[in-house]
Parts: sequence; structure tokens; C-alpha cells
Amino acid sequence: MSRRDRLGRLDFVLSPYLYIAPFFIVFAITGLYPLLYTAWVSFHKWHLIGGDQGFNGLDNYVSVLQQPNFWIALRNTFSIFLLSSVPQIMLAILIAYVLDTNLRAKTFWRMGVLLPYVVAPVAVSIIFSKLFADQSGMINAVLGHLGLGPIGWHASAFWSHIAIANMVNFRWTGYNALIILAAMQAIPRDLYEAATVDGAGRMRQFWSVTIPQLRSTIMFVVINSTIGGLQIFDEPRMFDTMGKGGADNQWLTLTMYLYQLGWGPQKSFGRASAVAWILFLIILVFASLSFLLTRRIASSGTEPARSGRRRRSRPRRVRPAADRVGTPAASGRTVTSSTEGALS
Repeated sequence: MSRRDRLGRLDFVLSPYLYIAPFFIVFAITGLYPLLYTAWVSFHKWHLIGGDQGFNGLDNYVSVLQQPNFWIALRNTFSIFLLSSVPQIMLAILIAYVLDTNLRAKTFWRMGVLLPYVVAPVAVSIIFSKLFADQSGMINAVLGHLGLGPIGWHASAFWSHIAIANMVNFRWTGYNALIILAAMQAIPRDLYEAATVDGAGRMRQFWSVTIPQLRSTIMFVVINSTIGGLQIFDEPRMFDTMGKGGADNQWLTLTMYLYQLGWGPQKSFGRASAVAWILFLIILVFASLSFLLTRRIASSGTEPARSGRRRRSRPRRVRPAADRVGTPAASGRTVTSSTEGALS
């Protein structure tokens, strides 16, 4: 090969890696290095002002796991995550299905459902904190006009989780709906026409055609909601003016607890890093479980059923045509073909 050919071959081999290299370089600097550095800090007694005070092994992890506030924050995180993610995905599928119909001004409605995602999380949190205020909130005012008593949105752990989950759903439902809508528009319309010919109604088409075709997209949305829901910080942080998760830690989350350890009175970067890595492992486990579960659901029914034992197919012995048509048999009769027998 000439030098020009070698350079062309080298360019052909290296070009794809050079195109994707900027992403991995930026990720290594802004993502991978902080992650590994946080793991290193979690094994040290690290003070915000005093700096590194020596290696202490697993003492930070043991100390964090012995704190009651850690388990309260873990409970609150999972509660808000479940109250937000499950209704969020269901509403996103319903909104996407409505937007996929023959609506007038489709672009207007699609931009409308995306508008809450564009609004800053702090602004959404401040607005919803006023709506769910215990004394002068609009929600309690509406409940009073309906003859119902006011709800302590900030006093009760459950109701505070409901309020924060509504903030999360307000921001992220439209975003997930557009993702699902894009997948719905990619479904071949021949499937709906065939279902209509078979007599299937709209609900039957939704459950038998639309949902099975959206399994991979729903898997992506579930994993994305799991990762984001377990990292929730802005909404509970801005739910009240104090930003400490309530007087009795009613809505204290793991990210808020991490912030209090690192930048609160303790100023312990080592313990905060330990909480960060515990949260990272929890997210990794739940994201993997969500991926495996949704992948199993997505692949169910797509593979043909297989029997436990595979039978070897034996070649079928075919008699020559001379033996089957007009050949004298042992009894002296002439064997005719099946066509001639049917005609006779």
C-alpha cells in the first residue's frame, strides 16, 4: 500500500472515534473525575474549612447509616419518587394519546404541554408552595368552599409528599408526553387499519396496538424517571422558606440531607460524599431493576415459544414417481396417483 492509501485507511478507522471523542473527554472531566474524587473523599475525614484530616476508612459510611435522619430521608425520597413517577408516566401516555388524535392547532397544544418543563424549577416550587400553603393557600380555600376541612400540607409527611409530587408531575409530565408522542407517531398506521377491520374499538386498539408498540419508549421513560426522581432536590428545598425539609424532617430527601452534611453546621465533606455514593448505588440498583423489568415486559410475546426439548427432524423418504404412478404393486393392481383416484 502507498502512503496515501495508508493515510486513507487510517482516516477511515480513526474518524468515528475522533467524532465521538469530545463527548467522552468532557464527560471524563465533568462527570467521571468528580465521581471518582467523591469516592476518594468519602474514605477521608474531610472538613469544609479544615480540609483533609486523614484517612478513616468506612467510618463515614458507618456514621451515616447510624443516623436516624438518613433513614427518614431515604423513606421520604422513595415516597415522593413513587407518588410522582407512577402517575407521571400514566398521565404522559394519556396526554400523548390525546395529542396523537386529530386535534386542531396541534402545534399549540404540544408547545403548551412542554411549557412547564421550560419554567425554572425554583419558580415552580415557589408558586406551588403558595398554592399549598396551610393558612392562605388556594388549594385549602377551594376545599373550604367545597365544605372540606383544610389540609396541613406542611405539617403532615404524607400530604407534603403529595404536594411535592404534584410539582414534579407539573414539570416533567409534558416532557415525557412528547417523547411518547414521537414514538406513537412512528407506529405504522396499517396496524390500526387492520385492527379496525377486525372490529377493534379505540380502547382495544390502545391496549392491543399502541401500548405494545411503545414498550421500548416506556422503558426509557421509566429509567429516566427513576434516575431523576431519586435525585429530587429543588422542589422539596423550596417548599418552604426555611429549606430544611420541615420542622420534623417531613419532606427531607437524601440530596437535602447530603447538602446539610456538607454545607450545614457539620461541614463534613467526607460524610456528604458517603451519602452521595450511597445514593449513587441506590440509583444504580433501581435503574438496573427498572431496565430489566421493563425489558422483560417489552420482550414478552415477541419471541416464539420454544419447547423444552428440540426434536431432530428426520428426512422424509419420498418414493419415486415411477413407484407411485402406474407401477404394478405386489398384489397385481396398478397404483394410481391421488389426483387420478379423486377424479375416478
